[in-house]
Formats: sequence, structure tokens, C-alpha cells
Amino acid sequence: MPHQVTASVGGRDLTLEMGKIARQANGAVVARYGDTVVLVAACMDTKPNDKDFLPLTVDYREYTYSAGKIPGGFFKREGRPSEREILTCRMIDRPLRPLFPESWRNETQINAMVLSADSENDPDMIAITAASAACYASDLPFEHPVAAVRVGLVNGQLVANPTTADQKISLMNIVVVGSEEAIMMVEAGASEVSEDTVAEALAFGHSEVKKIIVAIKELHRLVNPTKVVVAPLPFDEALYKQIEQQYGARLHDAVDTAKHPKKESYGLVDAIKKEILATIPEEDEEKQKLAKRAFERLRERIFREDILQRHRRPDARAFDQIRQINCEVGLLPRVHGSALFTRGETQSLGTVTLGTKEDKQRLDLLFEEETFKRFMLHYNFPAFSVGEVKFSRGPGRREIGHGALAERALLPLLPTEEEFPYAMRIVSDILESNGSSSMATVCSGSLALMDAGVPLKAACGGIAMGLVVEDGKYAILTDIAGAEDHYGDMDFKVAGTRKGITALQMDIKVFGVSPAMMREALEQARKARLQILDIMDQTIATPRASMSSYAPRLFMLQIPVDKIRDLIGPGGKKIRAITESTGVKIDVMDDGRVHVFANNGTAADAALAQIRDLTASAEIGKTYLGKVVRIAEFGAFVEIFPGTDGLLHISEISEQRIRNVRDELKEGDQVLVKVLAIEGNKIRLSRKAILREQRNKQQQGGGTPPPQPQVQ
Repeated sequence: MPHQVTASVGGRDLTLEMGKIARQANGAVVARYGDTVVLVAACMDTKPNDKDFLPLTVDYREYTYSAGKIPGGFFKREGRPSEREILTCRMIDRPLRPLFPESWRNETQINAMVLSADSENDPDMIAITAASAACYASDLPFEHPVAAVRVGLVNGQLVANPTTADQKISLMNIVVVGSEEAIMMVEAGASEVSEDTVAEALAFGHSEVKKIIVAIKELHRLVNPTKVVVAPLPFDEALYKQIEQQYGARLHDAVDTAKHPKKESYGLVDAIKKEILATIPEEDEEKQKLAKRAFERLRERIFREDILQRHRRPDARAFDQIRQINCEVGLLPRVHGSALFTRGETQSLGTVTLGTKEDKQRLDLLFEEETFKRFMLHYNFPAFSVGEVKFSRGPGRREIGHGALAERALLPLLPTEEEFPYAMRIVSDILESNGSSSMATVCSGSLALMDAGVPLKAACGGIAMGLVVEDGKYAILTDIAGAEDHYGDMDFKVAGTRKGITALQMDIKVFGVSPAMMREALEQARKARLQILDIMDQTIATPRASMSSYAPRLFMLQIPVDKIRDLIGPGGKKIRAITESTGVKIDVMDDGRVHVFANNGTAADAALAQIRDLTASAEIGKTYLGKVVRIAEFGAFVEIFPGTDGLLHISEISEQRIRNVRDELKEGDQVLVKVLAIEGNKIRLSRKAILREQRNKQQQGGGTPPPQPQVQ
């Protein structure tokens, strides 16, 4: 029997239905918000595997039929997930994963499918909520439901789940995912908004989340599932105490990165671990697992006690202290802009490439017609950055997510296309990593853009914050390193300018984070961001006045709209001829603006001259040097522009009456003519008027009149 519940969010009803569709899944929910419908199915394997982590996979797909479209391309069916789909997968995975039991080892899969998409309600928020409901109202061991709400700032007002149209004018776009007790995840982009505004948005979003949680719990009551019982992971307390007594002091010294750099520290830790395992027979696999588990718990315990009781970080920094930062720009001679940003043991090489309209990325979005993206940021994380050996493949979900976060941070600061009509691509190559490489990417990207001469509105810096909370005690950490990220309770990344926040990402592993803690973390992050921006400004404070000599130069020209087809020519023949003969790139806008991109002025001048010739329009009273292209009994046809002819009537060839046109002109002659009139597509020319003007000027000057034939 189907069960249905409803919650009101943002003035619209969100409906969750279970028991009608996909009944073979452990849990399947159909969520509807407006005319957007998403199906989420959750399934688990019946037997656990031997992996020592939660084997959870999430897939989210936006089928084009949901918006009444047929996919482009040759195969006419959906292919690999788009970047947007991958980012939504991550937003579903991140808040749900920590809520499964630590000991859960059964293969688990969540599939989200967009079945219907209107043009107003974004399906990503619905998918997160429906995924939580499908897991909670099923037999999966998922005990704490969460829900998602997008918060916008439209006309000064906080809005829950703004429409796609409102999102375009919103100064803030914050995704808040939370349980009834606390916020679990935040993903945000903003236009330099203040920390107080962000805090207000988080509180507002959480209040809307609670309304949805009530509905999810009601659905659970109606379905009344019998949950799978998951036993806790086996743990040998006696073995733990033995390892602590024998190796605790050595392990404490090994994890002290104030004494030992990261690579050395990890080597010492691994050596202790191998020493412990060597005391256990290899055939006793169960005890080997118990020893590894005890060792990892001891390592975590040392970290947390150092932070909360001894008030000491692994590298002995103060809680609000940033590691040493070094910045360098212009280090690569042939790229358009480059920067190397090093913070402690994290290093990002940012490079900028400027391109033309042809270099924009085409986007095939579910809600909109074909659009183009002029700013791209691509993040690479090679294995050598953490001293590992690994096969190099294409970017994974992590790389795409980190790149999207940094791109979101810089996007609000870019000049408009009218101010700077270039396509821009940043590549961040992480050369070393121990801490937030995505925030290092924000910094290197900002520096590289300035080095490339891109007129940024302001410099942008980023910082990663951490939180450790236990038994009423907590510590907020600035510029977290690897161990603080792994063993801490919150990963909180904030990017922005001196004026305000442009991007934010937060993942919380526990329920004990209060709004007051978040406000404190935001303020501590703001102070750190200002310190970073001060250091960046010492390297380059404003964009360079000139671009690299290897970057394409832009030359602009305005032509009449009705001349665009004359410039392009049949099948692009004419514009292709210009680009091939000069080597330039030409972008033609719908409003008649023409952008010519060239690497040298000579090529640009040649291209501009050809464009002017092809698109020039005759003006009454103006004089042109034309070419006689055809002679008739009644006159001559003179080409004043390529492809544009006018009639020079026999009566307008000379001041004296002539009986035969060929007595005065022949084909191929160049002749100076004046436009007398334009009647539709017909242009009337005169040579006589010019001769008369020349004779009058000569007479006024007292000299002899010039010879009449003005033919070359």
C-alpha cells in the first residue's frame, strides 16, 4: 500500500511517496516538488564484504526526457555523468555516509533518477531529501534522517528553495543539509556576503530542514520498517591497552609533525604499525584486524587528547595560526598567467589561459537551452603530491568537486564579458599536499588571474577550518593539516575577499556543532583570510596593466547588424577566408560587435581592413575610390566596396556631354565617385560632382583647372 506525506517548503508542497514504484528496492521514494519529480532507490547487499570501510556508492542522473528533450550527439542517449550530476552525487553522499554505522560493511547503493523536471524547481535538493527518506523508511541501518534546502538572498530577503530564475539574481546560493538536531553539510556560493549574513542563512535553512524531517519521520511511522541489526566492530580492549602501554609514547612522538615533517612522520607511524603486526602470526587474520583497529583508535585518541586536554596541535601551532605562506607569480614564461602558492606542505601551481568565444565550454543543461561557459577551473591531484605511486586516470569525483568549489569562489569576482570578452581557463596542479589543496587552488587561481592581466574585482583567498568537539569541550582549528582533517569532527572551507564570502563548504561528522560554534568558526576564518590576502598582496596586489605577449590581443569593431551575413558569407566562406589569410580568430556577436583576436598588430590590421571592406555601407554625399566592374550603354557599374556596386550614369561621368561611356572609362579603371542617392539596394554615383568641386576649388585658388579625366 502506498504511503504519502507532505511538507511545505518555500511556499510549495514537497510530497514524498513510498510503496508504489520500485518496490523490489530496500527503500524507494518518489519526491515531487512543483512538477519536478525524482525517484530515489536504496539497496543493500545481503552479506557484508571484507573491506574495512563503508562500501557506499551514489548515482544521480538527470534524464533528458524529464524536460522533454532528446540527448544530443550521435547515439541519442545519455552517456557518462555530467559535471553537475557528479557534484550532486557528492552532495548526496557527503551528509549520508557518516550516518551509517561504523561497522556497516554491506555493499550499499543509492540511485537517484530525475523523472520530470519543470523549469523552476531544481531537482538536486529533492534528490538529497528523497535519498535520506528512502534509507530511513527502509530496513537499511540508517537511524538519523536528513533533509536539504537551498537558501537564496533575493531582494534582501532570505528565500527557501528559490526558483531557477531567482537563483540567477540571488546574491547567495547556500545548500543546507541537516538533521533535526544539527546541520550536517553546507555548500555555498555568494557575492561577497558577510559572515553574519551566512550565519543567518544557515539558521534559516535549518529551520526549513526541520519541517521536512517531521514529514520523513511520519513516512517512517507509516511504513514501520524493521531495521537490520548491525553489531559493533569487534574490539579487543586488552590488546588496545597493551599497545598503548608498549607503543603509546613512541606513537605520540611519531605523530608530532613539529619534530618530524609529514613524510617522515608517516614513515615512523608505519614502522610502529609493522612492528606491532610482526608480533602476531600472519595466519591469525582476526587478531591482525583487531591490532590494526586498536592502533588506529590509539592514534586518534592521542590526537584528540592533545587538542582538547593539552591544547596542542600535532605541529605545535596555535589554534588560530596559519602555516608559512610563499607566493610567486610569472614563473612560467610562455603561459598567459601563472602562480605558485605554497602553504606549509601544500602547494598549488595555478596557470591561466585566455581564449576566444570558440574556446567556451558548451553546456547542455536540463532546464535551459544550449549555453556556454566562459570561465573554467580544472583541478588535478597527481599521486606524487602525497608521495604515492598510482596509475594516472582522468579526474575523479573528488577532483571535480574540489575544482568546482574553487571555481565558485572566483566566479563572482570576474569582469563581465563586455569588460573582458575572453574565455578563461585555470588549471590547478597540486604539487604537494598536506591540508586543503582546494583552498590553495583558490589562492593560486586568484594570483594567476592577476598575473594574466584579468581585471578581477578583488583578490580572493581561502582557508580550511577544523573542529574537535567532545564532552562539552571544543577547539576550532585554523588551516588544518591532513591528520586534523582525518580525525577532526568538521571540515570547514571558506573562501572570499576582504569584503565578504564567495564560497563555503562544510562537512560535519557529529551532531554536537552549535550555531554559536559556527559563528565563531566563521569569524576565525575571516581573520585568517585577511592574513592570507595581506601576504598575497605583497606578491601582486592589482592585476597587471598588460597581458602576456603570448596571449591573444583583442580588437573590437562595430558593424551594422544587416551586414553580419555579408561578413560571414555563404557557409562561412568569407570569414573563413579572412582567418586563413591573416591567422586571427574572429567572434561575431548578434548585436554587430566583432572581436578580432590576434597575436600581433599586423595580422589584426589586415583582418580589420578586410572586415571593414566587407561590411562597409554607402553614405550619401561621401566620396569613394571605386573600381569599374562593368560598362553598359547607359553608364558604368562601379564597385565601391567588395560586393557593393553603384551605377555611374553616362550623364554623371563628365562635366561635358559624352556619346560613349567607353570614351571615358574601361573595365578595371579606378575612379573617384560620390554617392548621390540610395534607393533601396540601388546606389547612384557621380563623377561629375567631384570634377565640378575640384574645378571650383582650383578657380577659387586662382590656378588652372585640373585635367578632367580622373581615371587610374
